Amino acid sequence: MSRKKKPLPILEEVTIEACAAEGKSLFHWNELVVFVPFCVPGDVVDVQIKRKKHSFAEGEVVRFHKYSNVRATPRCQHFGVCGGCKWQNLPYEAQLKMKQQQVYDQLTRIGHLELPADICRPILGSVEQYGYRNKLDFSASNRRWLTKGEIEASPTPSEGGETGKSLKDIPALGFHITGAFDKVLPIEQCHLMHPLHNEIRNAIRDYALDNGLTFFDLRQQTGLLRDVIIRNSNSGQWMVIIQFHFDDEESQQQAQGLLQHIADRFPQISALLYLDNQKCNDTIGDQDIIVFRGDDHIFEQMEDLRFKVGPKSFYQTNTEQAYHLYSVVRELMEAPLGGDKRGASLIYDLYTGTGTIACFVARQARQVIGIEYVPEAIEDAKVNAALNGIENTLFYAGDMKDILNDEFIARHGRPDIIITDPPRAGMHPDVVQTILRAAPQRIVYVSCNPATQARDLQMLCQDYDLRVIQPVDMFPHTPHVENVVLLTKK
Repeated sequence: MSRKKKPLPILEEVTIEACAAEGKSLFHWNELVVFVPFCVPGDVVDVQIKRKKHSFAEGEVVRFHKYSNVRATPRCQHFGVCGGCKWQNLPYEAQLKMKQQQVYDQLTRIGHLELPADICRPILGSVEQYGYRNKLDFSASNRRWLTKGEIEASPTPSEGGETGKSLKDIPALGFHITGAFDKVLPIEQCHLMHPLHNEIRNAIRDYALDNGLTFFDLRQQTGLLRDVIIRNSNSGQWMVIIQFHFDDEESQQQAQGLLQHIADRFPQISALLYLDNQKCNDTIGDQDIIVFRGDDHIFEQMEDLRFKVGPKSFYQTNTEQAYHLYSVVRELMEAPLGGDKRGASLIYDLYTGTGTIACFVARQARQVIGIEYVPEAIEDAKVNAALNGIENTLFYAGDMKDILNDEFIARHGRPDIIITDPPRAGMHPDVVQTILRAAPQRIVYVSCNPATQARDLQMLCQDYDLRVIQPVDMFPHTPHVENVVLLTKK
């Protein structure tokens, strides 16, 4: 006979002490650290403990007794449910302070690095705090997530009677709820994007509902409307990609009707695309994408450079702040340091994507060699170089640890500078060891995850000195932060 679990307590009138990782806040209870979402330091709350481990616990607020003096009023109607902008309740200056501290803590605690005060620069805040995103992905689902308030106001019983569960057969177009893979929170207005993003998404939703289009069922893998990606560029162009799941000829005709409706209503869309995805996931890298109207790309502008962005291309989602990020990379690449006589440099740009950094720094180099895993991105990189009349770049597609090896370096030359901008997982240990053997005079490491950057820096600092640390905020109201580090050969 199994023992009943002891009920987890409600802690009354506790004071939130500090911000924590992943946008959460914390306080201490019985020698445990308790993490809770959607609070700020100084809030006095009652907390229901949801999970308890040996060294920490997790909970959720069930009542606010007092709001902190540093609290900001969230602009978004979906705050507290959506989970995307966990720090809208913090003033922006406080967000920047927390991100600066986050970078410092992760480099020192994970990487065990010594950081002299003179190498740590103040974080660069985003030029825009709202409306900064140029791309968002919205999922369609036949299972809508309902908030506690919506369930309490509804006469229809919820599934299983559990608070927060969706009601049956209510479709939605919006964001997936964390921990509920098949349920989607309907988004009426997201403040991180241009208002036209919201208009297009809501028009797609309304047409689908008015005309009886089915929304995708992730469990059964049926339903027509599956996913919507909307992108815009600083050149004024718009791209919309609608992902369908065709079941029969009738569903294909319904999709054509939706596409035509959106084409007629939004002439601003210069690239209206669609695809039929029969897979179990929504990734489009291996899918054939069809042009319904216009082009298969849009263009971004940076200084006097133009960058072609296709449906599968990666481009920084905060266009204006990307320029400042790349400007930091270029500055650190060129920064005069004692005994460092570089002259015309050979640069390796690792994880080059569509070649934006490579093209951005090419004028300051003898040659730039970019390497990227995604073949389509490398083709875009070649197009971008040609589009801008840049002739001193080479691009290679393949797994970084397989491409970047001693033979590759012997064939192309030992780099004077390596710029690396890996994904969140950081660099494979084999790549780090190859960089150490290549022994460039300097390394500029761009990271979207200071935790994995710290791990890699610990290995690189065997042979390199940290010279500059520059955090950059690309994503206001979220806990995410970019960090750029300059290392020079010992």
